Amino acid sequence: MKITGARTEPFAAIRKRALAQAGAQSSAARALPADKAGFLGVTEAEMTPAVRGALQTLLTEIDDLRGEVARLKAKLIEVEGLADRDALTPVLNRRAFMRELARVQTFSRRYASPASLVYFDLDDFKSVNDRFGHAAGDAVLKAVAERLTGLVRDSDIVGRMGGDEFAVVLVQATAMTAQAKAEALARTLEQAPIQFGDWSAPLHLSYGVCEIPHEGEPEAIVAQADAAMFIRKRERQTG
Repeated sequence: MKITGARTEPFAAIRKRALAQAGAQSSAARALPADKAGFLGVTEAEMTPAVRGALQTLLTEIDDLRGEVARLKAKLIEVEGLADRDALTPVLNRRAFMRELARVQTFSRRYASPASLVYFDLDDFKSVNDRFGHAAGDAVLKAVAERLTGLVRDSDIVGRMGGDEFAVVLVQATAMTAQAKAEALARTLEQAPIQFGDWSAPLHLSYGVCEIPHEGEPEAIVAQADAAMFIRKRERQTG
């Protein structure tokens, strides 16, 4: 008896049909564990070899169905993970990052725990694409994402916000702590040019820092850090 989808008929009807087909399945009879027989509501008097075979077939189908459900759940988790990841780099995309930012904000409010947002922008990134092509630009973005992920804690969150902009949520970090961390991250990244084929691309980053408030929309928090980054970028360009 093949179970291919959700059952809407009562279990008693399934059991009755299985018992009715028992005569044709007697050759397939195998020992049925007593606990499973009791669970199915089969009495000892009904437990003939033919019934054992029919019920064993039913239990096998149920086990197969459970296995298929487990595989589908695993596939769903995999698909959800892919939906959260940036299409190019091994970090969260903007949508997933904003969701995590909101989650951290809620945690910080509930437990009076500080957290900060750092917003990064790659200076003169367009010149990399113009001079070496988009494949080189993609290599730079991937390398920056990988390095950022490797330089922060597992509890921190890294995301690509679009184009050449990245953001990092630093948990348990005040604005002062985040400012020092952002400076260290930028300095470390700038000290190691990106290698691509027979050329290397030096990195220059601007960043802005914002301590995550307990109230306010995540988009507004990102906008504040972005504005701080823009001020720093302008100061570097004019300084």
